[in-house]
Amino acid sequence: MIKVHHRDSKSSARTGTMDLPHGKVSLPSFMPVGTNGAVKAISHSTVENMGTRLILANTYHLYLRPGIEVIRAGGGLHRFSGWNHNILTDSGGYQVFSLAPFRKILEDGVKFRSHIDGSYHVLTPELVIELQEGFGSDILMPLDVCTGPESGRKQAEEALQTTTRWARKSLERWNARKEGYEGRLFGIIQGQFFTDLRLQSAYEILELDTPGIAIGGLSVGESFEVYEQMLEVLSPLLPDDKPRYVMGIGTPDYILSAVQHGIDVFDCVYPTRIARNGSVFTADGLIDLKKARFEKDFAPIMQGCACTACVRYSRAYLRQMFKTNEMYGPMLATEHNLRFLHDFLTDIRAAIEADNFLPFKTNFLARFGSKASHV
Repeated sequence: MIKVHHRDSKSSARTGTMDLPHGKVSLPSFMPVGTNGAVKAISHSTVENMGTRLILANTYHLYLRPGIEVIRAGGGLHRFSGWNHNILTDSGGYQVFSLAPFRKILEDGVKFRSHIDGSYHVLTPELVIELQEGFGSDILMPLDVCTGPESGRKQAEEALQTTTRWARKSLERWNARKEGYEGRLFGIIQGQFFTDLRLQSAYEILELDTPGIAIGGLSVGESFEVYEQMLEVLSPLLPDDKPRYVMGIGTPDYILSAVQHGIDVFDCVYPTRIARNGSVFTADGLIDLKKARFEKDFAPIMQGCACTACVRYSRAYLRQMFKTNEMYGPMLATEHNLRFLHDFLTDIRAAIEADNFLPFKTNFLARFGSKASHV
């Protein structure tokens, strides 16, 4: 499933390709998030033309609307959505986590109220795999339980035990998939921010020998230092011959740290969400295009960027789009942020291939900033 091309000589960073049912994906790689079957404020053709070959959709949201029967009748999620490349579908576990007041963890699944109409539903590990098989997902994620930094050890232990139990059921259901379906199941490591629990979860999930491994429950409010500490604990345990996925990270500093520890894949709504509010990446950090100082700034967002906004328009024009609430503003900013990250990952892969990753990281952060902050 994964072929490693080159390993950086001074870190655990690596390049490679991941072979999936809808084509190969270059690693390391960032996945744009298309929760409902579309990346917000941008067309699939624009995402495709950047070179992106893997996006994420969400089982929880697609299960509630339009529902599995509609997607099956539409020929699966690829045909239904018009995306001809790979799709990873999250299990909905994080959405259930974020809807804590409206859900109850049961022995065999989770009962929750829909955020759409208040109706009650139960998701089981087996049903979640069945749904993703119906979607035709290229990568499937099992139902898990995520806990935030405010949770105590007892809750983290219970979540770990439930995640492992559900992972075993998910694997059993995936092993019974219909003939010809080639979607790959990734196990998810939990354990919150307790080192011993993280190690326990890693050993239990790795024992299942799923085609890929994910680390969940990071970037949920913990400090950057704790995030890095968890990567340092877990990365040496991850199999070399399987793709490694850290869920929910999408800023350059978090991505660079993950790559340094040998992580291959990541996703986050952050780049597209901030774009819809007028914030865009530049080599010198984030800028907020709505600010008055851009009213007569006729330079592009960033020199050298090949996105539509930078090739055809100015910061002043983008500011006008946001100040007048024109839809074109979020569309242009979204394309720019995804193009920035795509080019960023291309540069990362080149730096790894040249055994120059750590100097690249240092130089990039010296200019961009160690945190994603406005400039």
